[in-house]
Amino acid sequence: MTRSTNRWYMLAILTLVYAFNHVDRQIMVILQEPIKQEFGLSDTQLGMLTGFLFASFYATLGIPFAAWADRGNRRNIIAIAVTIWSGMTALSGLTTNFWQLALARMGVGVGEAGGTPPATAMISDRFPARERAFALGIYTTGISLGILVGFMLGGLIAEHFGWRVGFFVAGVPGLLLALLLMFTVAEPTRGAADAIVDDGTAPSLLETLRFFASQKAMVFLLLGGVFVCISANAFLSGVPLYFIRVHGVALGELGIALGLLVGGIGGVGAIVVGRLCDRLSERDLRWRPWIIAVTTLLALPFAYIALGATSKTAAYAIYAVPCFFGLIYASISYAAMQELAPPRMRAMASAVMLLCLTLIGIGLGPILVGILSDFYAPTLGAGSIAQALKWLLILNGASVAFYLVSARYYRADIVRAKAYAQA
Repeated sequence: MTRSTNRWYMLAILTLVYAFNHVDRQIMVILQEPIKQEFGLSDTQLGMLTGFLFASFYATLGIPFAAWADRGNRRNIIAIAVTIWSGMTALSGLTTNFWQLALARMGVGVGEAGGTPPATAMISDRFPARERAFALGIYTTGISLGILVGFMLGGLIAEHFGWRVGFFVAGVPGLLLALLLMFTVAEPTRGAADAIVDDGTAPSLLETLRFFASQKAMVFLLLGGVFVCISANAFLSGVPLYFIRVHGVALGELGIALGLLVGGIGGVGAIVVGRLCDRLSERDLRWRPWIIAVTTLLALPFAYIALGATSKTAAYAIYAVPCFFGLIYASISYAAMQELAPPRMRAMASAVMLLCLTLIGIGLGPILVGILSDFYAPTLGAGSIAQALKWLLILNGASVAFYLVSARYYRADIVRAKAYAQA
């Protein structure tokens, strides 16, 4: 069978894959409250299900998947990964207690570990540096589409048919998508977009990690990403609980509202700011980390104010601003990481970023907000979730310093990566 070599078709399919990745991941977020009621869980246990138990497998298995991707056929690896995570999502609907659901969510994490590292490497091999942030911004809209569909679909289905049906509807279509990817997308040539001939073998894991550690821009980019990711994922899991408990929003309405805010507006922001970043980076490559720092600062006060809004309408309106900037750190960070790594290390660069952001960011964010919410519950009641989220905004401010330091070394480290590839 002849597979398409059109780079835009490849990007569209990989974006759709990434969307299914987040449908299967985020549907758990919108279904937290009915699951909590049926299984009698605490907010800390909910944080474990949406955070650490999923993230520990998702993050750590990204490394072996990436090592495989830097040596093997990345398209096939992604197809296998989609099959695993979609099947485990469907199985989540059959669980009857906390530990069964925990095992199913771990299985989702195992599959999803094989998605992002090979996908970002494939995109970077088809889109040159001047278009890379825009292309990866489009890819990152998969997060938005996934949240949009996951929240809206999960909320409406759970309200009318129960939370178990939501998992079935989210998981099964992914099995068909895996076949579409396998049989219609061609594997790109490594290094083609950068005019680098790379037909050798991938460096060892130790050599790769040593090179990454020597790239100061990469190290500080990761540190900034970790801090903002903890807060971002705390908000992703905590904000639905905030609207339900503080403003009494029904599950169906909440799914539509947050789907449009986080998914719709967030997707627009990723594309628009990604395009702006490419334009500015043509003048100075340091705009990659600078853009993340600026947008993080712009979003911070609006996120804080939204948590104190006196009505759900005001909260929705104010929260739209941090939603617009919410995916920027991820899309531009992936673009920046690809430019700081030689072609044969690109899947591993994404995997290292995935490890840091997921294990620490996704792993800690939801469970920290759960622990803080449980701590404040005896005194603040329903308002405990808002107070917990406010504390975690401190991390957003701290991340800005790391992005600014990354910018200092960014241009020189891109030159080092190209020299390494051509040596």
